[in-house]
Amino acid sequence: MSVNLKEDIKPISYIKTNAADMMKYVNERKNPIIITQNGEAKAVLLDIESYQTMQDAFNLLKIIRLSEKDIRAGESRESDHVLSDLKERFIKNG
Repeated sequence: MSVNLKEDIKPISYIKTNAADMMKYVNERKNPIIITQNGEAKAVLLDIESYQTMQDAFNLLKIIRLSEKDIRAGESRESDHVLSDLKERFIKNG
């Protein structure tokens, strides 16, 4: 997802008058549009699928960060122990 400086940066006035076309553009090309106001980048118009993928990636990174913190704090267990505990619980409740 690279930015095409000619097509992917638009002023807010252009977005206002061409909103439907801009929505179609981001949904078809999966390219975000950077929206400027008074010559400064202020917002990004992004298709929902790309947005969801980005959010999922951020959430996964948060989980990894929390896991690393637990490991450093010594609050982790070997996977064999966890799996054997789970098997034991499922057999008892199965």
